[in-house]
Amino acid sequence: MIRTMAFTTQHEILIDLPLEQLNDEKIVWYWVDLQEPSDMEKNVLSEFFHFHPLAIEDCFHFLQRPKLDYYEGYHFFVFHSLHKNTLETREVDVFLSKKYIVTYHDEILPEMDLAWNRVLQQKSSWKDGTIYAFYVMLDKLVDEYFPIVYQLEDELNDVDNKDKGKRLELLINQIFDIRGRLLKLRRTVFPMRDLLYRLLNSTHIEMSADQRSHFKDIYDHLLKLAEMIEANRELTSDIRDNYLSINANRTNSTMMVLTVITTIFMPLTFIAGIYGMNFEYMPELSWKYGYFAVLGFMAILGLSMYFWFRHKGWFDR
Repeated sequence: MIRTMAFTTQHEILIDLPLEQLNDEKIVWYWVDLQEPSDMEKNVLSEFFHFHPLAIEDCFHFLQRPKLDYYEGYHFFVFHSLHKNTLETREVDVFLSKKYIVTYHDEILPEMDLAWNRVLQQKSSWKDGTIYAFYVMLDKLVDEYFPIVYQLEDELNDVDNKDKGKRLELLINQIFDIRGRLLKLRRTVFPMRDLLYRLLNSTHIEMSADQRSHFKDIYDHLLKLAEMIEANRELTSDIRDNYLSINANRTNSTMMVLTVITTIFMPLTFIAGIYGMNFEYMPELSWKYGYFAVLGFMAILGLSMYFWFRHKGWFDR
């Protein structure tokens, strides 16, 4: 589907004009949005706008890294949108000039609809031209990153505060799942941050100081997102290390107790082994009180070792 909006010399916005009328003299600037375009609609990029073949190829081959290319008369951008549930990356391609902004995306994106409607409603900013529509679109894309990061933060807090009784294996799996999603976010947010830095420092894109401050605000948002992602990734490492340390300490305590018990029974087993060898000539076997004497000796030996280990604090670990 192709939708259009055009700003006229009479300070009006015209919706869904045919492409042929967009070059009318009364049109100051226009926005053409291609969402889920058909094969015929895709040809608009080459047959109507005559964009560079390499830029068009980038539109059709997903997924490109967020980037900025300069062409004669326009600039080409690749941005990324994120699906809230799956964190799958969706590409948004933008062609920007003073006369027009052309956006291309293979899926219907809520962020683009929000930006489209906001541009229609903000009549006071129509005079700013395509750079304003470009700012609104980019701002909406970045704003949609925040709920995803906040949700992951909440999940991490739940793991750290409420899941103490869970099995270690389940906790580790949950932490690695969150860490994997943070890595997906990192692969999107960091390149977007670098792209905004390049945009702000570009001499090819003309914008006023006020417009540049708006893009600086988006860049600040991306910096904040990058810091939050890194902080949460470090938190996942800390939580994982803490739980592994607790589990190792519990294992060591258990092994210590089992080792002490085994040590106590070692001499008792040795004594029982001697008298279980069934030799014919063993003097103690003929003694009337031999059985009770050996049991008593074994009990005294075992209790003595128990109290000695307890005195050493080996049962307190």
